[in-house]
Amino acid sequence: MNAEPSCLDFALTEKIQSGHHDRQAIVYVRQSTVRQVEHNRESTRLQYALADRACRLGWRRDQITVIDDDLGRSGASTLDRPGFQRLVAEVGLGHVGMVIGIEVSRLARSCRDWHQLLEMCALFDTLIGDADGVYDPSTYNDRLLLGLKGTMSEAELHILKSRMHEGRKAKARRGELILGLPRGYVLKPSGEVALDPDEEVQRIIRLVFAVFERRRSISGVLRYLVDHDIALPDRIRSGPEKGDVCWNRPNNATIGDMLRHPTYAGAYVYGRSHSDGRLRLPGKPHSGRRIIGDRQKWMVLHQNALPAYIDWKTYEQNQDQMAKNRTRYPGVPRGGAALLSGLVSCGVCGRKMVTGYNDDGREARYSCSWEATTYGGRHCQSISARPVDARVSALVLEAVSPSAIDVSLQVAEDIELERQQIHDGWKQRLERADYEVALARRRYEAVDPDNRLVARTLEKDWETALAKRQTFVDDHQRTLSKQPERLTEEEKEVIRHLAEDVPSLWTAESTSALDRQTIARIMLDRVVIQVFGETERAEIKCHWAGGIITTHPIIRTVRRFEQLEHHDEILARITALRDQGATAQQIADNLNAQGWSPAKKSRFDALIVQKLLVRKGLGKKRPIWSGHIPRRNDDEVTLQELSEKLGIHRQTAYGWLRRGKLRGRIVEVGTQRIWLVSLSQASTGTCTGESS
Repeated sequence: MNAEPSCLDFALTEKIQSGHHDRQAIVYVRQSTVRQVEHNRESTRLQYALADRACRLGWRRDQITVIDDDLGRSGASTLDRPGFQRLVAEVGLGHVGMVIGIEVSRLARSCRDWHQLLEMCALFDTLIGDADGVYDPSTYNDRLLLGLKGTMSEAELHILKSRMHEGRKAKARRGELILGLPRGYVLKPSGEVALDPDEEVQRIIRLVFAVFERRRSISGVLRYLVDHDIALPDRIRSGPEKGDVCWNRPNNATIGDMLRHPTYAGAYVYGRSHSDGRLRLPGKPHSGRRIIGDRQKWMVLHQNALPAYIDWKTYEQNQDQMAKNRTRYPGVPRGGAALLSGLVSCGVCGRKMVTGYNDDGREARYSCSWEATTYGGRHCQSISARPVDARVSALVLEAVSPSAIDVSLQVAEDIELERQQIHDGWKQRLERADYEVALARRRYEAVDPDNRLVARTLEKDWETALAKRQTFVDDHQRTLSKQPERLTEEEKEVIRHLAEDVPSLWTAESTSALDRQTIARIMLDRVVIQVFGETERAEIKCHWAGGIITTHPIIRTVRRFEQLEHHDEILARITALRDQGATAQQIADNLNAQGWSPAKKSRFDALIVQKLLVRKGLGKKRPIWSGHIPRRNDDEVTLQELSEKLGIHRQTAYGWLRRGKLRGRIVEVGTQRIWLVSLSQASTGTCTGESS
């Protein structure tokens, strides 16, 4: 015979209605750490057994859903708990009749997350059950009890953390807490910290500090390691190969961490970093940690407590040197010559391009050097800032030209129409407020003055209506003040006049580079640059404020004529015109008319054409190379003839002559003074006589 039902069973039966049975029951299973999942299996088994309890409470087996996605995850937050997020989503969709957990701490250790779940359950008529009973969050008593349980769960977590943290700090003050060692150190079974027993590992670690002492920069150390194909050693921290030495590609961040870590100077440190929740990234619970630069704020610092690679004095010198190497104001206008400093990105790899200056700061260049500075690789691309800044300046001036101002005035009129609609809405609200004030006033005036009990209440209602109306008036004025006023014709004319003066203002001496950079940063989010090989062609993509993207080709200067994309066509055209008897100036005019430009200038001129003709063997030979030079014998040749016969540069032959390794004499042909040297002596390399 079945036992008589208890009072608790009757209470449970009253709370669980047929509407709850029509929906599913969710059993939430969670363990805080992977270690608990592996070793505290009894707790996990009890949580899974809650599905049987749901069956006893009236749910069918197919209506019961077990959510165990959060096994091995802490309940302190919902950021890394997909199971809890799924639970809240199901409750919010009205699919859940009851949520069952072994206790409140399994569901949440944070009152914020716990009360969010309670609000959702109360709103969608969802019950909550644990080992002690079933609760209805929509009722006062159950809500009070559940809130108290959630507070106790959060307090319990706080107490546990406080105890563990205090114990950790006490151990750290004694210098016995070893949480993680940098590369080059190992922890002995006895608990002592020692240098890595691998001599090669020790050698590489010492090499990093020695190279930094010579080159004085992190990039210099990286370049040295890359040039000599040296990898950085480390011990594998986890997995089946834990403890084995692995060799990694050197990079800027790793070298910087090594140079900044005080353990290499033999110091035991605790509290060198802090966690900033604002910087924590979703899915990365250990992110958001930042190093505390001020050593006075470190919690524990024991010098000469560990074996060292360098002494403490060297460590402090390294920190001072790295502090001097840092850029003081990264990412803001610095007043240099470059218009787009900090705004340019690489069109090849997408990373930010740096700005470099030469010629005492008068010439700037945009370079993508992330691969080179981080891994010692090759530079991605670079371009002179002059053509880029000129093109962007023209685009900025075009954007604020009079035509653009006319568009802005039209937009202002559209905004005025929208403002009028908003004003009409406020007008209706004010009319309603006026009616409520008038109604309250009439009620107050209609009451018998001797009936003070009613009169005082009606007077308060009247005052409340007046205050509400005044609030509406203030809000209305505040809203209108944020909207642009309608421009008069005089104001429009002033704006047009200012727009016409923008180009002259942009180039005026009173306008500093910092002013132009500030304007560019207001109008542009970034500029993406792509250079097409070694040719003169490049392309910029301007990402304007507001989301508009425009693409513009630019022509840059190159070092050599052969780098020009159409240099073969240009040379063929020059040859054809030369064969037709055209002069150098006529050839230059023809090339300019067809839109071609030379390597280092914007237009061709006669001198550039003449140099090209000489380089390509199309020009007239100079008279000094004619056969009218008086020679003593056939062995005497000019320096130009010698360089052609030996396949050397003319300056090389002149250097031999100047240093006395070649005998020669000067002859005069008209107004020209020409050197003649011995061909046989130059060929054998045996003559050392002085020049005559």
